[in-house]
Amino acid sequence: MKEISFTTQFLEFEHLTDLPIDVQQLMDQAIEIRKKAYAPYSKFRVGVAILLDNGKVVMGSNQENAAYPSGLCAERVAIFQAGAVYPDAKILKMAITAASDTNTTKTPIPPCGACRQSIAEYEIKQDQPIAIYFMGEIGSIYKSDSLKNLLPFMFDKNFL
Repeated sequence: MKEISFTTQFLEFEHLTDLPIDVQQLMDQAIEIRKKAYAPYSKFRVGVAILLDNGKVVMGSNQENAAYPSGLCAERVAIFQAGAVYPDAKILKMAITAASDTNTTKTPIPPCGACRQSIAEYEIKQDQPIAIYFMGEIGSIYKSDSLKNLLPFMFDKNFL
């Protein structure tokens, strides 16, 4: 038996104003779309803005449904929309923000497992990493240079 160790690295930005201007703008769009989330059950709103290599920005917010798990997370709403409308475009950056209606989220909120797998599919498809910025409602913003930092043992088409 041997031990295997993996290390992941993230950048931490203390404030929105510490981000590069283009990422600030992307996060501002994610914050605005987060406010439009349909989250009557969880009271947890998530917004995502995706920058494509064609200059377009695609946004998404979580959409819940009383028939769990029929709803969809914001990340998948946005990434599937990008894939449907701009199938040949590459995803350069994602900005993700989450806020609760019942308490203030002060720590960066990463994508859930299902969303990580969906993002992985597009990162593998385009053979280029996707920069992922994520935050709570307030506080620090984390940046991952690739989905691989968030999902080091990702399942992909090579296993099929």
